[in-house]
Amino acid sequence: MAPESLLAAVDLGSNSFRLEIGRVGSHQRIERVEYLKETVRQGNGLNNRHELSLDAMQRGWECLARFGERLTGFAPAHVRAVATQTLREACNADEFVRRGSELLGFPIEVIPGEEEARLIYRGVSSSLPPSQQRRLVIDIGGRSTEIIIGQQSHTQQLASFALGSVSWSSRFFADGALNKSNFAQAIAAAKQALAQAQFAYPGTAWDCAYASSGTANAVGDALTAQGMDGKIITLSKLRHLQAQLLEVGHIDKLRIPGLKEDRRPVVAGGISVMLAVVELLGINELEVAQGALRQGVLHDLLDHEPPADKELAEIKALQQDFGVDTSHALRVSRIASTLWQCIRPDNAPESCSQSLNIAAQLHEIGMRVALSNYHRHGAYITEHCGMATWDPALRQRITQLVLGHQGKLRKLEDAIEEPDLALPLMALRIAVQLCHTRREPDVADLQLKRTGMECKLSTPQGWMQNYPQSARLLEEEALAWSKTPWSLKLQLR
Repeated sequence: MAPESLLAAVDLGSNSFRLEIGRVGSHQRIERVEYLKETVRQGNGLNNRHELSLDAMQRGWECLARFGERLTGFAPAHVRAVATQTLREACNADEFVRRGSELLGFPIEVIPGEEEARLIYRGVSSSLPPSQQRRLVIDIGGRSTEIIIGQQSHTQQLASFALGSVSWSSRFFADGALNKSNFAQAIAAAKQALAQAQFAYPGTAWDCAYASSGTANAVGDALTAQGMDGKIITLSKLRHLQAQLLEVGHIDKLRIPGLKEDRRPVVAGGISVMLAVVELLGINELEVAQGALRQGVLHDLLDHEPPADKELAEIKALQQDFGVDTSHALRVSRIASTLWQCIRPDNAPESCSQSLNIAAQLHEIGMRVALSNYHRHGAYITEHCGMATWDPALRQRITQLVLGHQGKLRKLEDAIEEPDLALPLMALRIAVQLCHTRREPDVADLQLKRTGMECKLSTPQGWMQNYPQSARLLEEEALAWSKTPWSLKLQLR
């Protein structure tokens, strides 16, 4: 990217919305030009039905309108706006995103937790000197906590958990009381929510640990203001801050030196989660990192690839990582796509074709884990390790197709009733059966037609005699579909 180009990252967090503008300097370094932050507290606007309140949406829209004015004239390829856990949870997120994108002037992406974790690590690593050390990064946001292990600028392991300073403050400190009972409950619940991390991130897997973003910065600022080294967070320092909160007794009376006013309502929840993480993972020291999500977004923009090329590259990377037979995967994908076009409803969204293509290329991704139930292993991989940029709905559909391409169909429960899932899945399953020899199948004159919820597959004369095993597999396939609202009729000759 040309020097002096301006890039912009918009971070729609659960507690704050942030806009960072950077200039591409010499040696492709990004120099901060401007930073805007507004405390929107959108995470507090979620009710128990996961509906975002109108007030919360309005606060967000007003902020985005102001950001939009600042971004006037920016090239679309130089701006990326990402939303995190609150909008991942909100059932009416589409309404907010649609209006918010109009006001901002650029599309807003609701990114999966894995993509958030990847961008956080990239942001943190960009602020650190080159090193071969394995880095553990902890980011406690408003409603999610990301835990990442990486080396240099590349992630090796990442996870996102649905807890954070806003959600934990609302859940355990809603009455404002700061007492031992509330803290004990909050820490215990956080450890339970993070239990998986205790085994996934053992101390032997990393050499040094960093903390990034809001909670880490708030703790660091408070420690510095009290004469301690705020760049390093330890368990004893966290206990010291906790003791100060307990001594005050109520959030309304809390006046800790160095603690900003916008952090005061959520500090108890943030410290509870950080205490749980430090104790659970046995972390001796957490160094407060300068980089975060928005810096990761800016660095991604710096070496931006066209989306189609990026998607293809990342699919190929997954195939390579899990030893997929790519020629077979492409064969299944091609046959499945042809069959899909025969039964595709007129109103089917393009995402059906996209999810089918990706699922077909990745349908055997679980074989490296185990041949037995490999489709279940594959579904787990696409759900948790798939492309970070996948839209959540697309990810879910790919996962369903990978899970459903083999075995009984009842595992998909009610979802199988949807034509947007059932019909691409039927095309994929038939393609898998036709390609069972791992050679090019004879599909000349083979016909697949649909009438309502019935599909009919017919073959030319002599096909059944030439391909008896394929015929048997198709008969088993028809039997599987007979136990669903859909039917597959065969005319094998």
